[in-house]
Amino acid sequence: MSFLRNFSSKADYDPYKLSSPRVFLLSMLIFLAIVAFIAAILTRQITSAFSTNPGLNGLIAGVLFVGILLAFGQVTRLFREVRWVNSFRAGSETTEPVLLAPMKVLLSRSSTMALSTNSMRTMLDSIATRLDESRDITRYLTGLLVFLGLLGTFWGLLGTIGSIGETIQSLDAGTGDTAAVLDALKAGLSAPLSGMGTAFSSSLFGLAGSLVLGFLDLQAGRAQTRFYTELENWLSSVTDLSSDIAVSSDLARSGAADEIKVLGERLHALQEHAGANPRVATAMANLADGISGLVKNMRNEQQIMRDWVEAQSQEQRALRATLDRIAEALKHRELN
Repeated sequence: MSFLRNFSSKADYDPYKLSSPRVFLLSMLIFLAIVAFIAAILTRQITSAFSTNPGLNGLIAGVLFVGILLAFGQVTRLFREVRWVNSFRAGSETTEPVLLAPMKVLLSRSSTMALSTNSMRTMLDSIATRLDESRDITRYLTGLLVFLGLLGTFWGLLGTIGSIGETIQSLDAGTGDTAAVLDALKAGLSAPLSGMGTAFSSSLFGLAGSLVLGFLDLQAGRAQTRFYTELENWLSSVTDLSSDIAVSSDLARSGAADEIKVLGERLHALQEHAGANPRVATAMANLADGISGLVKNMRNEQQIMRDWVEAQSQEQRALRATLDRIAEALKHRELN
């Protein structure tokens, strides 16, 4: 029974079925849970650091929250596209795609499931561009978090330098009272220390936020890469590679090379009549040379196709002769 179960599972396996990005979404949730657990342990330290500059630190937290939502949105939007591709392959469309809407239109216009290589490549390039553009904002927010952390650092250092300068100028050693000087020094150093807290807390939150958002963006990129790879594998299985060869042979048989040759001769004639205008004559000469080169290339391609057809026919004749000899040998053996 176990053998039959394994055989049936292998028979139901579809190598071109798109897998769900649920595993990447789960890894992102686990990572956020770990970060939340660490933040819960360090609640007192984080609250103290946050209170040194609540305005800038709150802005960093807000940017991080928006980036987390965008990263999750990049992964969750793939669920709809994966369901549509799998249902389309099964013959029952249950959802309407958003990212793959142009591909649906192209497939619906085609009478068969076969696509040309040019159509497949154009479609994949468009999808890759859309997937890459969807991550631009998340990448920008990751860099913005680092920038806000550095901004808080310079902001705090600027306040620290100014406070130290004022403290030094306020000290009066001529009074001779050491206790008063020390009290004034301690009172004056409170402002520079608060500025240092602003600098280091902003850097801490900015770098930590960029670390969290960078990991989420990495997982979103992995999910999109796997989606694109599996989609490319499926489209390659429904691509008709012989369509390009058929188009080339049709052009060769239609006499396109002869028509281009006639057009080149006409251009040469126009060049002779346009001798009065040097610019026109030069342009016509360049165009005629380009067309002549195109004619030569097409003739070379036609010769390659003829050689290939002749080689195929020779192989078929040799194969037929071999089969005839085998048939005669078998017939002779039966008679003996």
